Amino acid sequence: QPVAREQVDLQQHYPQPGWAEHDPTEILDSVVKCCLGAMSKGKASTADIAAIGITNQRETTVAWDRETGEPFHKAIVWLDLRTS
Repeated sequence: QPVAREQVDLQQHYPQPGWAEHDPTEILDSVVKCCLGAMSKGKASTADIAAIGITNQRETTVAWDRETGEPFHKAIVWLDLRTS
């Protein structure tokens, strides 16, 4: 049974009609924030963690620069018509 849960809403970006994007850095930061929040709620340390479940809504695509670790662009999310 899960000991604790945490979630964070992400800001939607609509740079032009039919496009929907997320900031990849915000996605990564939200994962860390959720892990820390769930650990706090469950009064758990990293040694106590047996598994972590991560989910999102449908598909999101992001490309990262292999050398710098920085995203090339905002993540294209499932609402984006470029994914059709």
